[in-house]
Amino acid sequence: MPTQTMKAIRQYEFGGPDVLRYEDAPMPILQAGEVLVRVHAVGLNPPDWYLREGYKSLHPEWQPPMDFPLILGTDISGVVVTVADDVEDFSVGDAVYSMVRFPGGMFGGSQAYAEYVGVPASEVDLKPVGIDHAHAAGASMSLLTAWQFMIALGHDEPNPLQPNRHAPVPLEGKTVLINGAAGGVGHFAVQLAKLKGAHVVAVASGRHESLLRELGADEFIDYTQRPPEDVAHDIDLVVDAVGGATTGRFLRTLKRGGALFPIYPLGFDGAEEAAKLGVTVSATQVRSSGAQLSEVGRLLDDGTIRVVVDSAYPLAEARKAHERAAIGHIQGKIVLTVE
Repeated sequence: MPTQTMKAIRQYEFGGPDVLRYEDAPMPILQAGEVLVRVHAVGLNPPDWYLREGYKSLHPEWQPPMDFPLILGTDISGVVVTVADDVEDFSVGDAVYSMVRFPGGMFGGSQAYAEYVGVPASEVDLKPVGIDHAHAAGASMSLLTAWQFMIALGHDEPNPLQPNRHAPVPLEGKTVLINGAAGGVGHFAVQLAKLKGAHVVAVASGRHESLLRELGADEFIDYTQRPPEDVAHDIDLVVDAVGGATTGRFLRTLKRGGALFPIYPLGFDGAEEAAKLGVTVSATQVRSSGAQLSEVGRLLDDGTIRVVVDSAYPLAEARKAHERAAIGHIQGKIVLTVE
């Protein structure tokens, strides 16, 4: 019997956006505990381009061997077309969304840039009725990241970069600064902080000010005009959605007893300074969770939380979407649409 095929984006080597190919690929074979989803939209996230390039920033011992061809992507929204015999909570025809197998599939096992994806039922939830597939696909990883950093961890897996278990901090009545506030994680972090009663200071370039104030920012700092670490003081929590080696600059903006949450913690070397200042620096690794998608889905459904879409491209033009991502200054999320 011939193998059924679908269209997908595959790559046969690491490199820039030009390695991405739109071509025929084998359909996923449904496994126990899974649903097969006909994908209508895919959300792009930084791990997509990290994998496309070969996760060059990771220490070699953290880089497992990867088999080509690779299919990138984790975030999908679509319709269930087949259900494994042992799955009871979903039916054919259900509109669903998911962050697929993350971080377990971060080295190519999620395979979301495709017309069909097999997804563990535990990582799926019904798509919020109040938003379309493109906006639902744009939510999963970024919103779950903000949620698990700021609201509820949702898992007990240790972070290999720190000895302590990450713990969100109470937000009501606190002053929270969000760096990279207009990006995927950042624009959700602004909304969640405001929802939980915080005074929100958003840091982004000036063209994003109007949007961020609409999303709930009480104060705005244009980092192109002045360094935010020179302006902000007495902050209770900094959520640095940019992270990396420069995240230590926010230590001096924090009160003693405050916290710095770098979304991307690799490169931070300010542990000694943080200890002297009495500041907690903590991060976690976002993990797939259908149960938490159900929680945030209610907020998406009634409009409490908005998904901002920067731009949308057909699946066949994934290369152009990655080129857009490389330019930076993304407002919200980039998505792929699958006809």
